[in-house]
Amino acid sequence: MKINWGTGLVIGMVIFIGFILILVYKMTTDHNLEHDLVTDGYYQKEMELQDDIYARQNSMAMEEQIIGQKNTKGYVLEFPESYDPKNIEGMVFLYRTSSKKLDFELPLDLTDSNFLIPDEFLLKGRWNITIDWEYEGKKFRFKKEITY
Repeated sequence: MKINWGTGLVIGMVIFIGFILILVYKMTTDHNLEHDLVTDGYYQKEMELQDDIYARQNSMAMEEQIIGQKNTKGYVLEFPESYDPKNIEGMVFLYRTSSKKLDFELPLDLTDSNFLIPDEFLLKGRWNITIDWEYEGKKFRFKKEITY
């Protein structure tokens, strides 16, 4: 039996559509694939976006910025001298893009203007540091990407 070009075209389209439908079915029903969001509570964090914008604007408006640098004991965050360390409250969150299991959070407890993140907490590689802090009722957010 000889197949003309019209029949061949219809057969080719049916095979292609069947392939696409099988691919879509496999991708949506395969439980081996992880469909996790980047962070837990993603939608809640999206709702807090405006607070984040205000905190970042407050940080950018500071006369002196927070400085971070590596030393022999770990990574040191130096807060501006003009801020009283006793009145600074907040959290330091370190996010590792390669593994959620390595993420950790430290309370911001300052006795002087320096905050040390100990060397044993930081593996070599890229880290995202986020400091959410409050000083005299005003919220600040500092973000920095480092390679340790």
